[in-house]
Amino acid sequence: MSDLNRTPLHGLHMELGAKMVPFAGYDMPVQYSLGVKKEHEHTRAACGLFDVSHMGQVLLRGPAPGEALETLVPADILGLPEGMQRYALFTAEEGGILDDLMVVNAGDHLYLVVNAACKDQDIAHLRRGIPESHEVEVLDRGLLALQGPKTADVMSRLCPEACELVFMQHGHFSIDGIPVWISRSGYTGEDGFEISVPADQAEALARRLLAEAEVEAIGLGARDSLRLEAGLCLYGHDIDTTTTPVEAGLIWAIGKARRRGGERPGGFPGADLILHQVEKKDHRRKRVGLLGEGRAPVREGAYLFDAEDRHVGVVTSGGFGPTVGSPVAMGYVSIELAEPGTTVYAEVRGKRLPMTVSKTPFITPGYHRG
Repeated sequence: MSDLNRTPLHGLHMELGAKMVPFAGYDMPVQYSLGVKKEHEHTRAACGLFDVSHMGQVLLRGPAPGEALETLVPADILGLPEGMQRYALFTAEEGGILDDLMVVNAGDHLYLVVNAACKDQDIAHLRRGIPESHEVEVLDRGLLALQGPKTADVMSRLCPEACELVFMQHGHFSIDGIPVWISRSGYTGEDGFEISVPADQAEALARRLLAEAEVEAIGLGARDSLRLEAGLCLYGHDIDTTTTPVEAGLIWAIGKARRRGGERPGGFPGADLILHQVEKKDHRRKRVGLLGEGRAPVREGAYLFDAEDRHVGVVTSGGFGPTVGSPVAMGYVSIELAEPGTTVYAEVRGKRLPMTVSKTPFITPGYHRG
């Protein structure tokens, strides 16, 4: 384990009795004493605290930073209002996805949060693709996610001003004298806040949050089952360089201004293929939700078959959904089988288990839209 990176909360995780596992080059907590299922249920019912400090936090500075970033992503960055956050994709020349990320318009610069596993390659990609007149600054900060229906109750006691934020809004605040950047967003399908904090003050902030009655520490295991129920993609599983944004059901991440007929069409890697798929809808497969029967989970990598025993797709994320009460999964199927209500069959240990193509999310999101 000695070669693994550690987040600023590593000592706290050990103190709390976390079971630690390697993840994206970091020693991370997969669960605490509650266990994965109860941590999942607590987050859905009250409020969970997640350490996501392994994510990459980056500032992009320079003249018209939004214009510069638009050469690498299909999102409408120039149309992003100050103080708002937007989901974006780094696309490849062949039309695949290099990573997904969050972008905040912070006024005279952009604040980016990228995935831990792709952090180094994303930063190199930015530095190669952005003009030399721009600076890509990698930050040394902690990142905490406070998630669940009682999150606003907690935040109202610690930082009431942050409760005025709506979903995907971002601002600078202070909690107990600690300067923080807070966005109203998350990865669970619940209302919540992601809190960027100076690394040397991350543990103090985490302890302050955990002191609130509603808050429990939550590990990576429940983070995965929560995001799966919310129908949210995990890079390297549900999306990667072999999947286009259209196949992945992420057309909404391609800004209208960046599409054909828009104000600034194309101009990002893979634009010709991606915009052709948007316009012609001639892609051959699509990411879908899958609901299983019984209790047996269907895991990533399971092959999918149709009623005629033809191989028609693969599961990319799967498990048991504690809130849904049944096995849930996401995967890719042939486009003719992507209609909700269609039955496909997952191969699990030599058996074919029926699964129903379903819309995602599997739960009703609790995002605070104002």
